[in-house]
Amino acid sequence: MTVTAYDTVELEIRENVAHVTLNQPDRGNPFDPRMCADIAAVANRCSADPAVRAVLIQARGKFFSVGVDVKELVRDREAMPYFVQDATAAMNAALARFARMDAPVIVAAQRMVVGGGVALTAAADFAVAGASVKFYAAYCGAGLSSDVGGTAYLPRRVGLRRATEFLMRNQTWSAAEALEYGLISGVADDDDVPKVAAELAAELAAGPTRAFGEIKNLLLSALETPLETQLELEAQAMLRSTRTDDAWAGMVALAERRKPTFTGR
Repeated sequence: MTVTAYDTVELEIRENVAHVTLNQPDRGNPFDPRMCADIAAVANRCSADPAVRAVLIQARGKFFSVGVDVKELVRDREAMPYFVQDATAAMNAALARFARMDAPVIVAAQRMVVGGGVALTAAADFAVAGASVKFYAAYCGAGLSSDVGGTAYLPRRVGLRRATEFLMRNQTWSAAEALEYGLISGVADDDDVPKVAAELAAELAAGPTRAFGEIKNLLLSALETPLETQLELEAQAMLRSTRTDDAWAGMVALAERRKPTFTGR
């Protein structure tokens, strides 16, 4: 087990799962330059570590994230653009790492998820939320546009029309609505969210990690790539998959009618 404490985030790696915990509970885990930089460092660490076969992002405190810290932003109007640039540069790097790494990313959300927290939820491969959770767009309510992947991932999860409604009309969705629309993949009782999310992370960490990575990359290109190109990308990904230890183990286990054991190689 490896535990690393950053200024705003804690990273613990155990049993092939990277447990990433947003750790500013007294501030509502805001998306500020410090937190975004810490998330970027964590993403780099997880992407480089072959022991990490799933990433679980959760938060301490009452809220998953209140989005941007408005009180900090309004202290200095001249500094606001630099604050935003620093935060988005770091968070964009983190999102790119999470998207391209083999390990699936799971978000476990509680109570309130605002702004960038919604974007991060949409960016995750899987998301579990408590039954009482609210997802609040927030951006246009403050006269701001969306950032940190909101317009990249929300349309992929919920469709372009619904993403437009959510962002431009500054909507709030319940957990049930978020599940119905496709923003999240599961709802659990509030007290059960950590357990349900941890079980999902453990399941994924025991899976064929490199095959997961191929699927993640294929899904990223699926909506923009011409059909013939996407089919060839699939074929090449399948070819690479056949050369992995996990593919051989999986095929042999299937032939022998038993459950395979994957190693992530």
